[in-house]
Amino acid sequence: MRKSILFALALFSASFVSTPSLAEEKSAWSLSRNLSFVSDYYSRGISQSWHKPAVQAGLDIAHESGFYAGLWGSSISPQTYVDSTTEIDIYAGYNGSFASVEKLAWSAGLIGYLYPGGNWDKCTACTRSDGSAVSSQRFDTYEVNAALSYDWISAKASMTLTDWFGANRGTGFDSNTKGSTYLELNANYPLPFYDLVLVAHVGMLDVAGRVTPGAYGTFVSGRGNPDNKDYKIGLSKNIAFANTNGLNLGVYYVGADDTGYWSSRGFGGSSFNGGTGSKDLTDNRWVITLSSTF
Repeated sequence: MRKSILFALALFSASFVSTPSLAEEKSAWSLSRNLSFVSDYYSRGISQSWHKPAVQAGLDIAHESGFYAGLWGSSISPQTYVDSTTEIDIYAGYNGSFASVEKLAWSAGLIGYLYPGGNWDKCTACTRSDGSAVSSQRFDTYEVNAALSYDWISAKASMTLTDWFGANRGTGFDSNTKGSTYLELNANYPLPFYDLVLVAHVGMLDVAGRVTPGAYGTFVSGRGNPDNKDYKIGLSKNIAFANTNGLNLGVYYVGADDTGYWSSRGFGGSSFNGGTGSKDLTDNRWVITLSSTF
């Protein structure tokens, strides 16, 4: 049942292709849909798909007042989000501009990351050193965010209103992790040739807690600390296609400066659902994306 959620979302988005948009029925509203295929789903420098391809789809509405809301989904790996194969994001907020400064804009919003069926207590690799099991705790996480942008560059700050993906004392961390932050700087600079866009990103994750030493064995030199600094750089190009806004092809080099938590020898790089081996989920690599908005 859970495996069909993302497929249903894709069909739901595609079903609007032949129907009138909200913009046609009421000029104050606009609606858009998106569908993507990625060679590896990286988020904040961490592979969410165990270094495998992913399919993604979303639906967005916006009002001329600046209000926006949306629903987005992606396939993910149950190796990390135990017993869940789908990430569903729900979000809403407002954006606007500053009349006194041309090209200067702002946004503020809320977002929820949901993992249907996923729970820490299903983690087969999370038996503590004393033999006890972790508490029942979902991975679902909610954040508040605010951003400023000027022309092709933007900065954004996000903070969790809940524990960071279920990390707390009951799941082997030394504290609850509400208030964890992520800061990022993004650029989308149009190049003067071939209609290419230079895409660049740097981000910094600061989790308000770390794995308790000895909780799941012995960690050394920061391997229980999930903080990282991530980066992304590459090119994107829009290609006209049918009656859509075109296909967007992106090629990016991504990765992170990790403390060791997400490495093949760290807790975050472990296969939580009993799968074999582990992986460096912040490994530097090339990622190819193909997406369309319609």
